[in-house]
Amino acid sequence: MKYIFCCLLTLTISVMLVAQSEKVPVFVSGQDGYKSFRIPAIVNMPNGELLAFCEGRVNGVDDFGNIQIVLRRSVDHGKTWSALQVVAANGEMQTGNAAPVVDLTDPAWPKGRVFLFYNTGDAHEGDVRKGNGKREVWYKTSVDGGMTWSEAVNITSQVHPGEWRSYANTPGHAMQFSAGKYKGRIFVAANHSAGDPQKRFMDYAAHGYYTDDHGKTFHLSANVEMPGGNESTAAELSGDRLMMNSRNQKGEPRRRIVSISRNGGETWDSSWYDYALPDPVNEGSLLTIGKKGGHAVLAFSNTADTSKRDNLTLRISYDDGVSWPQQFVVDRSPSGAVHGYTGYSDLVQIGRRKIGVLYEKEEYSQIVFTVIGFSYL
Repeated sequence: MKYIFCCLLTLTISVMLVAQSEKVPVFVSGQDGYKSFRIPAIVNMPNGELLAFCEGRVNGVDDFGNIQIVLRRSVDHGKTWSALQVVAANGEMQTGNAAPVVDLTDPAWPKGRVFLFYNTGDAHEGDVRKGNGKREVWYKTSVDGGMTWSEAVNITSQVHPGEWRSYANTPGHAMQFSAGKYKGRIFVAANHSAGDPQKRFMDYAAHGYYTDDHGKTFHLSANVEMPGGNESTAAELSGDRLMMNSRNQKGEPRRRIVSISRNGGETWDSSWYDYALPDPVNEGSLLTIGKKGGHAVLAFSNTADTSKRDNLTLRISYDDGVSWPQQFVVDRSPSGAVHGYTGYSDLVQIGRRKIGVLYEKEEYSQIVFTVIGFSYL
């Protein structure tokens, strides 16, 4: 309950001037043989290289169809990007919801091994919710910074109970505990539907899955007990805790769902609507970027508007997400712009005071990258 009270009693939000780099197009719809690019995800390698993933949609913007996961690489902190590389495909069917993470604790791969979790599907989400179709869960790995990839591993039987229907990873980056009791655990935030479709998407729930042995076996978390939980993102907190931040598919209140786990994401101790985080029913990104005074410093981005996908905002918390005293507008529509100016986003740490934001812009016509520089409070 203390989280609810602190969020409601936040008195001051600092809107500060920040140094923002140019917005560099990374994926542009209509290029490279794809009508549309959507659903960005990004991670950084130990050597500083950035790996940007998204869904390359061959025939259009629709969520189902001939969709592949594609990748571009940057070796100069996002100023320039490599040629496009196809990482995962499913024939002419759906491959999506890329959730990359770099495993930095496996002694077999001291330079880090990239895990790319993703989903495949054989029908539109609406049909899968009705029991007509299936979603599966896979991963690939890379030990050379994304240049080459392993054969795909199907983990559906471990993380997708048969009674569930729709299923989706985060989307955006997955996470790994860097310290404490659960150091090395890889956790992938996710969501699913169960049973027949219900009004206000009450058949949906957020959950997660995790591995403690570098991908050999996987385990499911408990469901978040707030119906309507959808696309989720997770981050490490102080004291061996984990925070999951979820889209509220019900639509009311138009706020993010926040859940706290004290056992590494296995079960959830508390969940609530964070009234400091307005949202128009959209995706968001959460990232641990440091520690201060014994607390985790967090970054969070989403379209901070309750009526449309606009006003993409980066927020910083210095107290494990209890409050968000800094906020920076990354991008917003010019006066009179149409609905959907900004969309999904994902965050990556560039330096102690720099956050990279990979996000959808101008009605999904492109995915761009920018860097926000800020000062610690």
